[in-house]
Amino acid sequence: MKNLFYAELTKNREHNENQNMNIFANCLITIVALLHFYFLLLEMVFWTKPLGLKAFRQTLQRAEDTKVLAANQGLYNGFLVAGLCWSLFTPNIDMAMPLAVFFLSCVVVAGVFGAMTVSRKIFVIQAVPALLALGALYLKDFFN
Repeated sequence: MKNLFYAELTKNREHNENQNMNIFANCLITIVALLHFYFLLLEMVFWTKPLGLKAFRQTLQRAEDTKVLAANQGLYNGFLVAGLCWSLFTPNIDMAMPLAVFFLSCVVVAGVFGAMTVSRKIFVIQAVPALLALGALYLKDFFN
């Protein structure tokens, strides 16, 4: 009887640890999605407004000249948000992990490219949160 109780207790503890890791990974994915939704707003709505001008350290004239390009970037950020949300809310549990890995990997690639071509700060703001979420996903998978 004691061994059966211990086995059940261990099984419950493992389930709870896995559940906690799943919640942690989902929270990180949510943070990445929210960041990219914010980027979408900055690039599509606030590009020529004081918030956008300050965030991207540019003049109103430069913002006006590049607002179509910025809106295009914002649209791509919207696709990333949609994909990350899809991974969080898909009813097909077998699709959640591959979707999250794909869209988080897209974010990492975009962050690395941005760091190489625009500013190293982009790596920290964009790629690091996605890398942390990917790490949490693989840790979650490791504990299964």
